[in-house]
Amino acid sequence: MAETQKLTEQLNECAEREDFDGALKIVRENQAELTKVINAAGVKDALKKATKDRLLLSFLDGVEFGQRPVKESLFRLEKLVSLKEGALVLSKSIEWGLGKVKRVDYFYKRITVDFTRKRGHQFSYAAAADMLVVAPEDHVLVFQAADPAAFEIELKDKPGEFVKRVLRSFGGMPIQRLEDVCEKCGFVKAANWKSFWEKARAALRQDKCVVIPVKRADPIEVKASAENYGDSWLTAFSHETDPKLILAAVREFIAQKKFEDASGQVRDAIGDRLEFAITAARLVDDALYARLATLITSLGYAKPSAESMRAYLWDRKRFIKAAAALPAREVGNMVAFLGDTLESKLKLCAAVPEFCYTAVTEIVTQFAGIAECRAALAKFMLEPKAPATLTTLFTGSYQKYKDAWPELPPFITLLTHAIALGEGRQGGETLKMQNIIRRLFADRKWLENVFSWLSPADKALFFERFQASIAWEASTHHATVIRMTKIDPSLESHLVKAEKKKEYARLTSPRSFWMRKCEYLKLINEEMPANIKRIEFAKGFGDLSENAEYQYAKDEQRALMQKQSLMQADLEAVKASEFADATTDEVMPGVTVVIESAEGQKTYTILGEWDNNLDMGIISSKAMLAVKMLGKKKGDQFELPGTEGQVAFGRVVDILPISDEIREWMKLPEGAQI
Repeated sequence: MAETQKLTEQLNECAEREDFDGALKIVRENQAELTKVINAAGVKDALKKATKDRLLLSFLDGVEFGQRPVKESLFRLEKLVSLKEGALVLSKSIEWGLGKVKRVDYFYKRITVDFTRKRGHQFSYAAAADMLVVAPEDHVLVFQAADPAAFEIELKDKPGEFVKRVLRSFGGMPIQRLEDVCEKCGFVKAANWKSFWEKARAALRQDKCVVIPVKRADPIEVKASAENYGDSWLTAFSHETDPKLILAAVREFIAQKKFEDASGQVRDAIGDRLEFAITAARLVDDALYARLATLITSLGYAKPSAESMRAYLWDRKRFIKAAAALPAREVGNMVAFLGDTLESKLKLCAAVPEFCYTAVTEIVTQFAGIAECRAALAKFMLEPKAPATLTTLFTGSYQKYKDAWPELPPFITLLTHAIALGEGRQGGETLKMQNIIRRLFADRKWLENVFSWLSPADKALFFERFQASIAWEASTHHATVIRMTKIDPSLESHLVKAEKKKEYARLTSPRSFWMRKCEYLKLINEEMPANIKRIEFAKGFGDLSENAEYQYAKDEQRALMQKQSLMQADLEAVKASEFADATTDEVMPGVTVVIESAEGQKTYTILGEWDNNLDMGIISSKAMLAVKMLGKKKGDQFELPGTEGQVAFGRVVDILPISDEIREWMKLPEGAQI
């Protein structure tokens, strides 16, 4: 109680002297004691008594004492006090650049900031406390503004030091995030990033204060000082229990070239921790296990034995899952570790269809000199459906393999697999391979090479096979066909003129048209007037710029107006129809279609744009299945829509008139009018 009385007296003295800074310091340092006897409003009043400055008083009103914890309100108050006119500030939106406080308006409670790329931006007090921070003197953006010449010299001549400055300014971050920050801040253009980062990384790898992670997703860190690897390091390392940290510590120890000269005690400690780490990773993280296994073997430790670690990775094909999770440059280490004998190499080759692309590339590269492995891999390319990864690798780099791999089938066979891979919708690793293949086919230089390696007969076969592929994305397929004929004009004689896709009138059944019109009338007669009432009601809550209810109601109004515009346009464009003109010559709106696929026969009735009743087999003419069937005749094949996975096809078995039951469904409800 005596302590509280003393604090109260000190605050009263600050009030008499109008010493706001002194009062704020007392409150900040003794907030726990003060809040026991006075509430948040009392803290605010004590600070108000210590100043007559209108700006400070507006800050006290703006930090929401009583609505937030006292500690948070004090933090926000100190933030606002620091945002004086002329102060250099940073925003959470880093692409705006460095800012300078232009004006602090106590009447409207606004802070105006001129950013490098956004002049005159206004913040409410609440937004300023959330988004702004005074820029540290050593921040990279302050450095750029204070000394542009020195900034450019460091950026150009000392990229490693520049990256360290960025990391110290913005905190540790992954490489991808670092690239994003440098581009958004305008330090490095996207086209120049690769060369810049190569120079910076080379310098950073020599810097003992910088930790570059193995995984690109992990952050680069700048330490305050370099590790001297003395007794304190050994003691801390000997007690480390996190397998990932153990791995990182050992790798850093090796990178600093300390392992070669390490004492027996240090080597024993490293061996002990690595054995602990790989035991902890077992059955938990197969990728981490593989990384530890390759490291333990490379350092020459006998425990655990290489045989036992290989056996674990072979068991239940854990190496497949490990390869998919490993960083690209470490997959090769695992492949080399597992492929210690010819038998194990062939075993890895046999698992190629299950491997990720990176692992397949490593297997092909490392085992290319072994005839048995080449034969095993080439055999996959003779199967009706070759692995997507091998197809992508051999097709994209055929020039590299065509002479060194006599076991490979003819190039036209590889291209046939590539065309099939580009078709339809894929998923997972196969989708990645499909995207690579599609980019290859869009590369004129690659296509020119392809035609130079093919005989005239194979050129025609390749062109006709690609032209006949109905499951490529239409615009990409058309552009590639044209590109091929420009590379080799003789292929024009093999060009099949595509029939123009028939366009159908925009129709729907009377029932569905009436239902859509009812929705439109409800929108304009009920929903939009109700929204206007909500807007008027929300205006009563005060300042519109900070009025959440008002902003929400206005957002809703914009959405409703957009919906009204679209619905009105649709109602004007779509006509009600009973499809009396529909014929059964081909699939069109107003017919019933019997199709056959791998799942058996199914029957659908295709009606208009807004018709849908799955229980009766009615589908809209805009449904993907209907779009695929429109224009087809009896016996024609078409692609079935689906989700991820291999493309599937169906066949039109029969085309029939609409049944009486469905015609009854199409009619207007009794008493309804359009």
